[in-house]
Amino acid sequence: MQRSKVLVGVVGGVTALVALGGLGTHLLAGTESTSRLDEYSTASVDGHKALAANVVAGRTESRFHPLPWVGDKVSGVTCPTGLKAVAGATVTCTGEKSDGESVEIPVRVTKADAKSVTWKFER
Repeated sequence: MQRSKVLVGVVGGVTALVALGGLGTHLLAGTESTSRLDEYSTASVDGHKALAANVVAGRTESRFHPLPWVGDKVSGVTCPTGLKAVAGATVTCTGEKSDGESVEIPVRVTKADAKSVTWKFER
């Protein structure tokens, strides 16, 4: 009887650790970001307010590989233009993996208003 209680306790503890690890990975590995549109981060693309290319590139590079078991490490991420502050707008940024291979990173706006833009990238 006591062995079964210990076994149930061990299984429950392992399950809790796995759940917390999964939740932590999900929270830290998110690819969505909301950025303010202010005098330091705003550019213009085709006459539209846009998030500056260097802001998109920097944030993408820093979030692409947040944990050792999520995504590849990339460096030198650049974006050809700013990201229009219009829902559905896209831009493809490029970076380099640690093995020298080039990687394309699609970025898409999910929500935008006059003061901020919410966007996400694909790993």
